[in-house]
Amino acid sequence: MDLLRDNELIYGRLLPVEEPHLVERYNKALKAFGLPATKRTSFEIDRTGFSPQVADELGDPLYLDPNEVNRRFIILTPAQVDLPVVHTAFSNTSQLIYEFMTKNQRAINALTIKDVIYGEIEDSVAKVEDIEDLLSINQVEFRVLSAEDVLGKAAELGKLVDRLKQEPDAWRDDSMLNRMVELAKVCGDIRENALVPDQVIFRHNAFWTSHFGGIYIFVDPDMTTVISDPSAPGFRRSRPWQVSYLSTGDADKVFSFLASTGRIELPRASWIETSGYLEHRAEMLIASLIHQTDPDTDFSKADKVWLQAWIHGHAELIGREGTFPFLNAAKREIAQLGQLRIDDVFPKHRFLVVRAKPDHPDAWLTNRLISDFVPWDFVARYVFNKQGFYRDYEGWGESFRAYVVNTLKTSYLKDKVGLRTRLYGLTD
Repeated sequence: MDLLRDNELIYGRLLPVEEPHLVERYNKALKAFGLPATKRTSFEIDRTGFSPQVADELGDPLYLDPNEVNRRFIILTPAQVDLPVVHTAFSNTSQLIYEFMTKNQRAINALTIKDVIYGEIEDSVAKVEDIEDLLSINQVEFRVLSAEDVLGKAAELGKLVDRLKQEPDAWRDDSMLNRMVELAKVCGDIRENALVPDQVIFRHNAFWTSHFGGIYIFVDPDMTTVISDPSAPGFRRSRPWQVSYLSTGDADKVFSFLASTGRIELPRASWIETSGYLEHRAEMLIASLIHQTDPDTDFSKADKVWLQAWIHGHAELIGREGTFPFLNAAKREIAQLGQLRIDDVFPKHRFLVVRAKPDHPDAWLTNRLISDFVPWDFVARYVFNKQGFYRDYEGWGESFRAYVVNTLKTSYLKDKVGLRTRLYGLTD
């Protein structure tokens, strides 16, 4: 993983924690979780406060995610809201922590001046043992604490202020007034500084989770759909009256679900021709075929002329595999008719020519699911399914790894927004 780390393709854009007082606050949160303090004087954190360096030191990548449910968080600074989330068992953890931080921005700004905020994203289960446990998660609540108990003291001061306003003789209580002075020294003027988060409960909508080899849960008004390996415990047995179950191996039914629920854009000239989507798929395919044919291929010479020569020299292999000819035929049909007759396409090929509907709330999750059916498109895997990308990376040869890293550096990292807009229509 060193090559990925050196090129900021893993653990990139994290926030350095170097100031002694911030390291001390982080250790207070670790101790509150029952974990040993880090001996490091500097490390990096993501949006949730997860640190790859601390994880290595503790020998536990799940130190903020025990049982991979009820995720813990540590907030040292409001600046964490702009960071990525690099380690999570649920695809929507990043969005949930983002919503929490933006909805409670004033309180977080005020609290982190003096204290560290930590806690858990609690849901209705303590451990996931079957699909029913996942289906029972409808909302989450942020249980928020602070090392110096500034939150608790602010709440206490608020109650005393209310009592002073409401009870005519409360101002005669010297002990109460002295307590208010003590609390105010810690909390400041709570009329000006909002120290208690206003919103801590958030909906837990569609998501992917790493449990049982990876499960997708999509929520619609009248039906919830689970897409997973049929061997997952509870498959087709948990709430069959309100849950539809689809196998990840059934491309036909998964595609039909995405199309019927309006989650995908079908192949039409209006976006296919301007995006270069099919050309991109073809480039990814050829690179994958080259690597499969000869894992030791020197990809440093893989310019357009070299790739074209390889295609001509391996025409029989490419024709037998079938995907490249299909992409060329799809491109011709779309140019002639303005669209592709998707019903005439083999189920395994349909995912090659569609993308998530950009304005659908589940667009990122849908693109992640599509990438599972096109695993050789390493750009899509990296953008939408980093866990899958990192697993794939472990099985590649050194030369292909270098080619992938260089491609991602010169295409995606160079202009993330531009690539997501052009290929996937995503502007946010």
